[in-house]
Amino acid sequence: MAYLQTLSKSFPGWVFFCCCLPLLLTSSLPLKGASTAHHACRLRKINFQQPYIRNRTYTLAKMVHASDKDTDNRLIGQQLYVNIKENNRCYLMKRVVEIVVKDVLLTEVKNQYPYVEEVAQFLASLTSELGRCKFSGNREHIEKNLEQMKNKMEQLGENGKTKAIGELDLLFDYMENACTGVTKKGGNKEKN
Repeated sequence: MAYLQTLSKSFPGWVFFCCCLPLLLTSSLPLKGASTAHHACRLRKINFQQPYIRNRTYTLAKMVHASDKDTDNRLIGQQLYVNIKENNRCYLMKRVVEIVVKDVLLTEVKNQYPYVEEVAQFLASLTSELGRCKFSGNREHIEKNLEQMKNKMEQLGENGKTKAIGELDLLFDYMENACTGVTKKGGNKEKN
């Protein structure tokens, strides 16, 4: 109880308490007609329908994307899905989100831009919800694609972090499409 009181005193904690905690508490309920194994790699559509966190994510991405002058490289896009079966895409996106949260959002950039902590907490709650989501079949292609993304981010240096934050809206959409089984009209839109 003391943790909840402390959490609710800070704004990001309050956001987590109001937006993410109810999702985590209800997410363990099985979906109608879904097997437990299949449910492990599925998120509820409602996770992505919260206007507050969607707005924060898209606003942060748009703000940072404006300072990203590198239009030749893309971290989040269809290249992540090369040789990946559709049933492994949610697992792949879970891993991508884990990397972006750990290696980008929870670094010094959290003090450089608004909403970073809130977005990081939301994304972390999604990966936590997908905790039992495992790959099926051969893991080789998944690891190769993740390694290529990490290498590209490292090669870009500080601009790699900027690019990752500027593509949070794409990450949000790819995660939604891969883990809810619902594709937005027009599919995932790539930025120029």
